[in-house]
Amino acid sequence: MPAFSILDLAHIVEGATAADAFRNTLDLARHAEELGYQRYWLAEHHNMVGIASAATSVVIGYVAAGTSRIRVGAGGVMLPNHSPLVIAEQFGTLATLFPGRIDLGLGRAPGSDMRTAQALRRGPESAEHFPQDVLELQALLGPERPGQQIRAVPGVGTEVPLWILGSSLFGAQLAAALGLPFAFASHFAPDALMQALEIYRGRFEPSAQQDRPYAMVGANVVVAETDQEARRLFTSIQQQFAHLQRGDPGRLRPPVDDIDSYWTPHERMRAQHMLACSFVGSPNTVQAGLARFLERTGADEVMVAAPLFDHEARRTSYRLLADIAAKLNGIS
Repeated sequence: MPAFSILDLAHIVEGATAADAFRNTLDLARHAEELGYQRYWLAEHHNMVGIASAATSVVIGYVAAGTSRIRVGAGGVMLPNHSPLVIAEQFGTLATLFPGRIDLGLGRAPGSDMRTAQALRRGPESAEHFPQDVLELQALLGPERPGQQIRAVPGVGTEVPLWILGSSLFGAQLAAALGLPFAFASHFAPDALMQALEIYRGRFEPSAQQDRPYAMVGANVVVAETDQEARRLFTSIQQQFAHLQRGDPGRLRPPVDDIDSYWTPHERMRAQHMLACSFVGSPNTVQAGLARFLERTGADEVMVAAPLFDHEARRTSYRLLADIAAKLNGIS
């Protein structure tokens, strides 16, 4: 029975503000909680005018305070941008305020361009220390040890669940070696998905946190009453990927009727490649596609991304997806 969860970057749409994005994020999280989604994650990005989740732990606190049951977390925090002690303190604080509801997904990418990475005081060698930083963070969130000199307060003893995020084989290898759950970013980097899952499952070493492999896969999912309407809504995401290639991501744009007249053939080819793990259409269409995807990957959980321009359309998409998830799990 795969779980379904939501990834949100608190996208700022054209004509709106970051405050609007935060209000929509909280509203969607409450909606997701009512619909039975497993968790609601936010992700760290910097210097992007269309993404409001840069201060990830702050937004997680805002969402957790506005909900009561759904797990809330980072998908993820880019650990090389930070001191493990500071992240242990932040997420230890969150876990103390919202016990049993906080997740901490960790990535090693900068979540920014190189100039922004420099502004974050992130050196080019920072990613090389990622495995050691994960272990340091894990120790800071674990039980206090005799003679321990450095403590995260709050944080020590909270044992916030850690996840390793990745879009390559490195993350799979690390998650397996540390015995941690693994989330693959197939919603934008699908190439190594199957190989990464094979490595993760084949090399997994049980740990105090996880006694067996637990694999999450990312997918873009847009559901509407008709295939045509869903495809139109999806053009906001397609435009976003086209503009990423142009070096001008900007704010999330409204749908267009003819995406092929919007982008170049090269942009189309590249975007379609990156968006290969996308399921767009009516409930029947999406259910069939997701069923094949789950059979192929054997995923324990699907993390769904759907940054739509219209907030009500996004709410509807997740409502229809919740019905699909129930059917896939034999509940209805």
